[in-house]
Amino acid sequence: MKSVLGDRKAILILLGPALLVYTGVKLVPVFWSLGLTFFTGNPLSGYEYIGFDNFVQFFRDPQARAALGFTLRYALVLSIGQIVLGYALALMYVFVLRKASTFVRTVVFFPTVLPTVAVALLFKSLFAVGQQDGPVNAGLDAFGLSSIDWFATGGGTFVVAILMELWRSMGFFAVLLYAGLLDIPDEVLESARMEGATGWRLVRFVVLPLSLPVLLSSVIFSLNNTIKVFDTLLALNDGGPGGQTTPLTLLMYRTVFDYADYGYGSTIAFVLTIMCLLVTLAVFRSARRDNTRS
Repeated sequence: MKSVLGDRKAILILLGPALLVYTGVKLVPVFWSLGLTFFTGNPLSGYEYIGFDNFVQFFRDPQARAALGFTLRYALVLSIGQIVLGYALALMYVFVLRKASTFVRTVVFFPTVLPTVAVALLFKSLFAVGQQDGPVNAGLDAFGLSSIDWFATGGGTFVVAILMELWRSMGFFAVLLYAGLLDIPDEVLESARMEGATGWRLVRFVVLPLSLPVLLSSVIFSLNNTIKVFDTLLALNDGGPGGQTTPLTLLMYRTVFDYADYGYGSTIAFVLTIMCLLVTLAVFRSARRDNTRS
């Protein structure tokens, strides 16, 4: 084995095909898209070099600024909800349900495997208003409250979108964090209990620091996924009303496929990439500071 790994020709033969596929599928499209940010047009009408005008247009475009603000707000609120609910469920699996948590974990995780469009249609029917009120508005009527047209305002659509994604994804983060909690040695927990650490003190000073690596990974995973949200909001209310719930991904899609401006669409994609990179670096840097202080 050592002789094979020490042979450069053998390494090239073994890794060459995989590197070619990765380069063709991943690297070439990335650099091609980056190059398109300096042009305007499409393959049919041709491209025209415009330098950094696409980036200037992005920061001057009211739709782009609104989409950027909504994307950041959506990512922040939903990520906090996913991590908090997922961690609470994981703690319940480990310290409350214990061996009996298998069934609950399966039930809570089940929405994760459902198609996004099906979940969106389900929540549209739950929050429907009109001649056929959904269960939510029917419940409001039962308590003497007036029905709410949730999808007529950006705030109502935002609330429904957050609730829908929390219901769909909290099971995944619960299982992910649950796996991290299982790696904590039982001897450490027993020693902490003998020292008088119980309840919240046990979680705050023992469980939370020891589960920080998997918690950090969950935060990065959640933020990057929520920043790149697309199908959820498209299926729920098509980014409406009036574009109030349009994220950057949906704006990019419409710019490229509806308006055939590949250059400006690539610019939006580049901004999304930079956002994900900055979020990842910021989380890693803050975690490193916390480890240094402790």
